[in-house]
Amino acid sequence: MTESLTPEELAAIRAITTPTVCNAIETFDVRLRNERFMDSTIQSRFPELGAMVGYAVTITIRASVPPEREIPAPQVWDEMDRVPKPWVVVIDDLDYPRPIGSYWGEVNSSVYKALGAVGTVTNGGVRDLPEVRATGFHFFSSCILVSHAYVHVVEVGGPVTVGGLTVRPGDLLHGDEHGVTSIPLEIARELPKAARDLEARERKLIDYARSDAFSREGLMERYRRVD
Repeated sequence: MTESLTPEELAAIRAITTPTVCNAIETFDVRLRNERFMDSTIQSRFPELGAMVGYAVTITIRASVPPEREIPAPQVWDEMDRVPKPWVVVIDDLDYPRPIGSYWGEVNSSVYKALGAVGTVTNGGVRDLPEVRATGFHFFSSCILVSHAYVHVVEVGGPVTVGGLTVRPGDLLHGDEHGVTSIPLEIARELPKAARDLEARERKLIDYARSDAFSREGLMERYRRVD
């Protein structure tokens, strides 16, 4: 893993919307345009919180059956400490696509926030929405659930696949009301400038389209410049 970003660098990335992050990544030509972001099964439960940025820590859970083996919480936290903060806790629920028990509620969100997490992304469910919303902890999930059922941790660390995206510990994730994407670490520091340059080019086209001077001919001229 490359050197961790500074708080200021992370804040600069957090100030960008997730669609703009995706657009800016495309300008570096480091990956295909149809990969490395989550699909629409993963929804932000608190879109008013804005963007979430952090390094992935990964957990696998199950809730549909009583645990035969459960990894204790201190062992989970010790494994997470291998990854720089802030954390985004990415949870693969083995009961998906029919999750039954939530790992996330007021208790775990408070504990993980105190440990250095800024939010979670899971193909499972979340609950205690009013209480968690007030803390500023981000919830991204496939559904909302009422119970924790038999929820327990069966694995910590290693790759997990959530919303069609395979996530590994240390991956840099960005999410807002639109969804969640990963950011290649090798271009992360350059991303804010790329986003500003891209938005400046697009703004000329947007402003012209909204102006009284708009014409189709003028639009085509400006569109070619943006293209």
